[in-house]
Amino acid sequence: MLLIHPPVAKPCEAPPGIAYLAGAMRQHGHSVTLLDANLEGLLDLLAAPLEGADTWSRQALHNRAAHLNALRSPALFRNLDRYKRAVSDLGRVLDLAGGKYGTSLTFANFEDPHHGPQSSADLLRAAQHPEQNPFYPWFSRRLTALLEQLRPPLIGFSLNFLSQAVTTFAMIGFLRQRFPGLPLVLGGGLLTSWMRQPEWRDPFRALVDHLIPGPGEMPLLALLGEQAGEPHSLPDFGPLKDNPYLAPGFVLPFAASRGCWWNRCSFCPERAEGNPYSSFLPQQIRSDLDRLILETQPALLHLLDSAVHPAVLQMLAERPDPTPWYGFVRLTEHLADGYFCRELRRSGCIMLKLGIESGDQGVLDRMEKGIDLAMASRALAALKEAGIATYIYLLFGTPAESLPEARKTLAFARSHADAITFLNLAIFNLPALEAASGPLETRPFYAGDLSLYRDFIHPKGWNRSQVRSFLEREFKRDAAILPILHRNPPVFTSNHAPFLQQGCHFC
Repeated sequence: MLLIHPPVAKPCEAPPGIAYLAGAMRQHGHSVTLLDANLEGLLDLLAAPLEGADTWSRQALHNRAAHLNALRSPALFRNLDRYKRAVSDLGRVLDLAGGKYGTSLTFANFEDPHHGPQSSADLLRAAQHPEQNPFYPWFSRRLTALLEQLRPPLIGFSLNFLSQAVTTFAMIGFLRQRFPGLPLVLGGGLLTSWMRQPEWRDPFRALVDHLIPGPGEMPLLALLGEQAGEPHSLPDFGPLKDNPYLAPGFVLPFAASRGCWWNRCSFCPERAEGNPYSSFLPQQIRSDLDRLILETQPALLHLLDSAVHPAVLQMLAERPDPTPWYGFVRLTEHLADGYFCRELRRSGCIMLKLGIESGDQGVLDRMEKGIDLAMASRALAALKEAGIATYIYLLFGTPAESLPEARKTLAFARSHADAITFLNLAIFNLPALEAASGPLETRPFYAGDLSLYRDFIHPKGWNRSQVRSFLEREFKRDAAILPILHRNPPVFTSNHAPFLQQGCHFC
């Protein structure tokens, strides 16, 4: 079979979704070809003949090959300004390529003013007119050649992000026109979220043969006639590990669990969608990691878990292999222990992503975050002392927050600025599933039947425009915050942040 990771997603690491599916399929004797259409499609656009009317565009076009090579070299990541210039220039080239089709295109996003990913009608129109998509010249050639060579029994698409939706359906539409009898399968995180909405009625039944929500291994095996139990298989990256991703070495994405072990936070999509938590024992995870690291020799290990369990962190701290790694973790007492943090650093931990969300304890308690700010302060100090970078996530505009609480968050960030390496600032979106059962007065957030969020009347009058104004005029202009924001890697954000750390021995 052919499994496809469609554009657009950050092209800095191999796509884990299709690699995990491939591992299960090959374990049962099925031949699988993996196509990272995201990476290939973006590189094709970057190499396309383009013209620039202004000086910046002409220079960006002239330097694109050099910039691409530099992003695959550790040297570039030692100079933040040069790194930002390379990303900015390549972004300009993508903008020119997308502009020829009237679309907006970056390494992390794709917007088509005529085809929105929140509307099934728009996605069906994208399928009817695939030639209007900027990736069409590439995927029409590539898919035709692959299918004539492989003649697979089915094709699967892994749709995980809104930025992939329009091109996914353009590719599906092309296949329906060119190879009308070929079975098509659609799965992935975004599709799962759509299908778990109460209003879901499958608008794609005439276009896609099989929709698979949630983990896809067993349903795919069933489509191939296998009646297997729950498989335990390692991701099979195959030739993907040799692809020219935009990172200084192979990044190994690995999930030690599915779902979130905490699973109590208010307004969390994981909880709202009923995604259960499941994980293997730490000993099995360690064995799997040892094998994958030996096979792929990664420059960096990326733990994909919604929150890495403390037991897994303990296992990692005890591993003798110091492969650089990073991931998202919850703030727990483990991280306030200086010795434990030093052991994590010794094991290769280069950066941790932490969802502190608010600097107001009342806001955190009402959101059931399970975070104590005094403990968070101790943890940040311990991580700084151990030499572990932090990527801190803050969330503004939640129902429990107003301007005074937001200013407490600013005060918390200011007082811990020396322990915060990077910052992600987000404005709260209300999941549609939470809106259906909650007390908030809501209204449509996006026009379209596939929207996963609802707008709401803030109980304290702290609306999105006020939140945005506070962030732009007050938070981001604070003297202690400005240097942190300057360090943030543009576009690639946390995916490239570990490589910007001097302690990363690969870099």
